[in-house]
Amino acid sequence: MKKQQQFVETSEDRILQTEYSDIMKKSFIDYAMSVIIARALPDVRDGLKPVQRRVLYDMHELGMYYDREYKKSARIVGDTMGKYHPHGDSSIYDALVVMTQDFKKGKVLVDGHGNFGNIEGDGAAAMRYTEARLDKLSQIGLLADLDKDVVDFGPNFDETLKEPLVLPAKFSNLLVNGSEGIAVGMATNIPPHNFGEVVEATKAYLRNNDITTEELMHYIKGPDFPTGGIVVNKSELLDIYESGSGKIKVRGKVEVEKAKGGKINVIVTEIPYTMIGDNIRKFLSDVAALSEAKKTTDLVDISNQSSKEGIRIVFELKKDADPDNFINMLYKKTRLEDTFGFNMLAICKGRPETLSLKRVIEENAEFQIEVNTRKYQKLLEKELDKKEIQEGLIRAVNVIDLIIEILRGSKDRNMARLCMTEGKTTGINFKSKESKMMASQLNFTEKQANAILDMRLYKLIGLEIEALLNENEETLANIARYDDILSNKDSMIDVIVSNLEELKAEFNSPRKTLIEDVEEAVFEEKAQEVIDVYFLMDRFGYAKTVDVSTYERNKEACDSENKYVFKIKSDGRVAVFTDLGLMHSIKVKDLPYCKLRDKGQPIDNVSNYSSETERVLFAANQDELKFKRLIFATAGSMLKYVDASEFDVSKRLVAATKLNDGDKVVSVFSPDEEKNIVLRTKDGVFLRFGLEEIPEKKKNAVGVRGMKLSKGDEVEEVYYTKNAGDNIVEVNGKMIDLHAKIKPGHRDSKGIKLRL
Repeated sequence: MKKQQQFVETSEDRILQTEYSDIMKKSFIDYAMSVIIARALPDVRDGLKPVQRRVLYDMHELGMYYDREYKKSARIVGDTMGKYHPHGDSSIYDALVVMTQDFKKGKVLVDGHGNFGNIEGDGAAAMRYTEARLDKLSQIGLLADLDKDVVDFGPNFDETLKEPLVLPAKFSNLLVNGSEGIAVGMATNIPPHNFGEVVEATKAYLRNNDITTEELMHYIKGPDFPTGGIVVNKSELLDIYESGSGKIKVRGKVEVEKAKGGKINVIVTEIPYTMIGDNIRKFLSDVAALSEAKKTTDLVDISNQSSKEGIRIVFELKKDADPDNFINMLYKKTRLEDTFGFNMLAICKGRPETLSLKRVIEENAEFQIEVNTRKYQKLLEKELDKKEIQEGLIRAVNVIDLIIEILRGSKDRNMARLCMTEGKTTGINFKSKESKMMASQLNFTEKQANAILDMRLYKLIGLEIEALLNENEETLANIARYDDILSNKDSMIDVIVSNLEELKAEFNSPRKTLIEDVEEAVFEEKAQEVIDVYFLMDRFGYAKTVDVSTYERNKEACDSENKYVFKIKSDGRVAVFTDLGLMHSIKVKDLPYCKLRDKGQPIDNVSNYSSETERVLFAANQDELKFKRLIFATAGSMLKYVDASEFDVSKRLVAATKLNDGDKVVSVFSPDEEKNIVLRTKDGVFLRFGLEEIPEKKKNAVGVRGMKLSKGDEVEEVYYTKNAGDNIVEVNGKMIDLHAKIKPGHRDSKGIKLRL
């Protein structure tokens, strides 16, 4: 039976019972739509998210115009948050910062003054330090004509103010600046485009609504990233722009220069758009890692010489290096060639929709027609009002003597106004009956009468009358022009095209990104010379390899500071056995080739080993194991020999032995001259017997019992001894001679207990 939620309606004193699932479903849908519509996705008409729109509108309201002084960013953020966007200052400031960054936006919308971050990922200074004002493009191209009722306004969050639901954009800002955002169950990722190309494509659509996406791409060649670079899959762009989604492959630009001493410099001058920020640092570390892993032996030095003037990352190569192969490695193995996930998702007619290139241009063009229609309707209304008043003043000048007589004979303003509008002469003193009769025939409108009553005497000067007539002619011309624009579609299109051309003339800039079809980079990894190295691993699991001469010069230090030390080929594998009964196979080439004092890296990083759940018991050269046998001993006292050739595998992880439930391996050993095995339990019970009593089993066998254990006891340590020699071990601070104290026994017996 489903649980139910009860809600009490106090006004009607009724109890409504509703399913929890229904409440959760409705609440989640409301939340999702709020994030999608009101937070994360841009509107196709002005290309802005709500927070961006509110920041720009607030700056407009505060008078922070491009030709005035800068104001503190904190003032903008605080005012926006208090009036329009109550979602925290960080989101508002982040939106402001991004709109100032020319390496992220095709055209900046805010003119920032101070540290607003850089392309290498350094963040902007705190809002109390930076200053900003509107950029000229946003003021002219996005915010102009707001006073002409060209867009709808809605209440702000507390319904005390009005804010525009969309800005009257004169160009497709969604294409010019792109957008990125993650909503609930959907995300948008739109690249920037060239301003001039977007303008030309919009003009082409306005002239021909039946234009195809392919024809539009004669104008818009593809994305134009502010970081430059090269789009290398030109042939796929048509499908991407028709569907509104796809993958755009972007490369950085690289140059090759001759350096001093015959060396070669490979210089990255432009990076993919996706590499902005911390990815530049990661790119440099990735190249260094490739060199350490011997993927390339040509690299001598890396230097990042980037500055405000642009990107300059220099890779110094050896004299005989192949720069083309090195460049191909950068494209193939690093983010110097990357994929931009194109997804043109935007709010269109109140709902999220993935749009094609044509749909974006179409929606923006229709929006501009709507905005200009409302603009010229407003202008026409004003001109008609002016015409009415001008005609009234002109008529009044022609009968000015009568007007003066009415004013002098009236007791108050209202009496004079009624006479001029309705011809009412009652109570007005006239000089003659003729004047009274003429006054009774007056029929000025209310606006005309008020204008006449407000008219100053200097307006009767001849030049003023002439100016009034000229102004009336201009008004009539404006009315005819506005009527033509509103009634003739071609005239409306001419106006929009003219606006676009003016914007292009002032704000156009050359394309930065090349659009080409380029063959996939092919990197030929040079065969590495196989040499002898020494594998070193300390007790903490940090491993490395060093050259033979380094080890031989420092043999004593290497042996004392490391738990496992052995010679191995540079193309070999290291076998690492753990207490979980697993063997991890590690490629030597995946280990760092270090200087003696370098720490190395944890084997966790190059294998499936986990230092949190496993403990290393034995490590060896995997190639040499095939000629040996290994003894496995477990805490449950299970023993067996295994022919190590069974571990001659290429898998990274294999089961080295089978364990009973709850058991674990306590020792893995490859005997050489050792003859005896000594088992010690945690309760201090010892058992010594000959290794020949241990049978050989397969690696997937459990083995045989080594000694009989008391309840709760388990094998804690295993020792291997020769028949003679030094067999003294330390247990709990006591020195014990295994041969003198422990008499020989046999496998599967109880052993003897010593006082420890």
